[in-house]
Amino acid sequence: MFNLKTIRTLVRREEGQTLSEYALILVLIAVVAIVAITLLGNQISTVINNIANAL
Repeated sequence: MFNLKTIRTLVRREEGQTLSEYALILVLIAVVAIVAITLLGNQISTVINNIANAL
């Protein structure tokens, strides 16, 4: 069985937390980018086509 000191040590370990936090931030950025591209995709396409036609 675990004693109280071992349980406290396991709870306080922070080795893997940084990687998890970076992964969550990366997922959040990816979701925001996908939503922005989805919402603005047609407008961006129109602007690019207008520029291409003007050239």
